[in-house]
Amino acid sequence: MQYLKTIFWVLVALIFALFVSANNRAVELTIWGDQKMAIAIWALIVIVFTIGFLPTMLYYRAKVWRLKRRLELTERNIAQAPLTPPPPSAPPRTAAPQPSSPFESQ
Repeated sequence: MQYLKTIFWVLVALIFALFVSANNRAVELTIWGDQKMAIAIWALIVIVFTIGFLPTMLYYRAKVWRLKRRLELTERNIAQAPLTPPPPSAPPRTAAPQPSSPFESQ
């Protein structure tokens, strides 16, 4: 499975390199009033993608961390709990045979 992961990341790097080479021109952004900044389009897109992706990734990582803590706490509680034997079961009750008709009991 490691080779699939390697192939995936090589493809992602190749696609990113093609994207950068196709979009290697600068654009001018107006920040405030007369302040302007020149930045490559590909860098701007990567920055915006990162700004959008980062909160989602942080939320996911926090959720995984919280679930792992809960799982470890539960496992620790199970390990510390004393093993109690099951309650003894009552012996089966044997009932006296019931008469099938009211005239048999006489």
